[in-house]
Amino acid sequence: MDKATVVVIGGGATGVGILRDLAMRGVDVLLVEKCDLVNGASSRYHGLLHSGGRYAVKDQEAAKECIIENQILRKIGTSCVEPTGGMFVRLDIDDPDYEGLWVKGCADSGIEAKPITLEEAFRLEPLLSKHVVSAYLVPDAAIDGFRMSWQNVESAKRYGGRFQTYREVVGVLQENGQVKGIEVRNTITGEIEKIACDILVNAAGGWAGKVAALAGLEVGVQPDKGTLLAFNQRITNHVVNRLHKSSDGDIFVPHGSITILGTSSMSIPDPEDTSSSREEVENLLAIGEKTFENLRDYRMLRAFAGSRPLYMPPGGASGRGASRGFAIVDHANDGLKGMMTIVGGKFTTYRLMAEKIVDQICAKLNVTEPCRTAEEPLVPEVSENDKKEARKYFPAFGTNLAATRLGPERFARVADSLKNHPEKRELVCECENVTLAEVEEIARDLSSFQINDIRRRTRIGMGTCQANFCALRSAAVFAKYGQDNGARDSIGQMKQFLQGRWKGIRPVLVGRTLREIEMTRALYELSFHVNGGKKA
Repeated sequence: MDKATVVVIGGGATGVGILRDLAMRGVDVLLVEKCDLVNGASSRYHGLLHSGGRYAVKDQEAAKECIIENQILRKIGTSCVEPTGGMFVRLDIDDPDYEGLWVKGCADSGIEAKPITLEEAFRLEPLLSKHVVSAYLVPDAAIDGFRMSWQNVESAKRYGGRFQTYREVVGVLQENGQVKGIEVRNTITGEIEKIACDILVNAAGGWAGKVAALAGLEVGVQPDKGTLLAFNQRITNHVVNRLHKSSDGDIFVPHGSITILGTSSMSIPDPEDTSSSREEVENLLAIGEKTFENLRDYRMLRAFAGSRPLYMPPGGASGRGASRGFAIVDHANDGLKGMMTIVGGKFTTYRLMAEKIVDQICAKLNVTEPCRTAEEPLVPEVSENDKKEARKYFPAFGTNLAATRLGPERFARVADSLKNHPEKRELVCECENVTLAEVEEIARDLSSFQINDIRRRTRIGMGTCQANFCALRSAAVFAKYGQDNGARDSIGQMKQFLQGRWKGIRPVLVGRTLREIEMTRALYELSFHVNGGKKA
């Protein structure tokens, strides 16, 4: 039986933040996740590093947390953050009284909201609607949820932190009102395993209620689905928010070469529901084009959805009325010592959430080591000298991208492979500049059980062609280097990979997107007799 002092359930941002914090304080900690890391809400959102401006009127506590954590994450996760800056714009149809409340809320929350002239606003964002009547700059930014989360794991590993993916919790072991461990099912082999622990942390996000129920407990979590749209080019230079009461479709976030529009808010019974409908797409477009009038001229890459884990105390509000703050529940008060649940919050505050619950855990364990996660960088930066040398072998514009994805150790190994094996310079994914050497490096990792695991680490298939070409290439690499579980099916994996892309493409299947998917169909259905990627 495996054992750890603390077991963390859930491999999203909060879970990996707890893993890192505990490991840095010298606690023996193991994280378990039923799928791959960062497969839930932490990767299914708009990728905004909040300034707090969005909460300055209705939730100033959340706003203050955001602006503080915004500055911390910029410092410790430099390669994960694109400092785009943010702009709040009020349209002539928006309530002018709200603007005054918002300006005051930002000032009270410590958020710098700088008013600018319309001339300056249109210079910075030429595509803005001419119905804009006022504009402010705020310190919003874009953040890569995949990269930030994996860098937390890499940091935790340096301090002895451990993790296991594809382990679904099926039971909580307890004796005389005390947690003793968990039972997990290996979702690849089907085997049941037991893991002993002294403290169990439920950081399962939208699934936290289901995990609590395994222990005979109840936690009020309301999954709240948000749908987003990804466009194939950069429409904005800044994160652009509508200056009105938070609503659907009022935020645009630039990410690399694309733009994400979001989001909606819909209470759902099951956090597994990440579906998106054509109706939701049309609703987002109708609202979004009030801010950018030519929005429908841009090709939509895909729609996607995630489930926010909103904390629902008795009598609490739901949907957009619910707080975006977080809650920590010590189940000793419910008769089960050693089990704690953390729920709510948002990606921007994941580090703070981890710090607060780890403080409580360490008090129980008599660990006095202070939190250092706000001071120490997640991973060392690749040096400029190393990048300069590597540019001789990486594809054009690919060196910096690879350096931010890989970190110094992996980057050095990939650069060495490119130098000594020129054939490894072949691009597996042209859209994201991912070389064969990089895909092989990630495929060899002990946590790579599926092509989608490689996707989350390298971004293959996430560019403008949406896996048209890299699906087949990735399947070949996976078949050679992926973890052998005795039943690996590279063609089946390729179908699953394509199906994941198709799920997001189907709701936006119009115009140029429709023409491109016909090319994909011809490639895989006609040439390779693979049609699983095009089924509903």
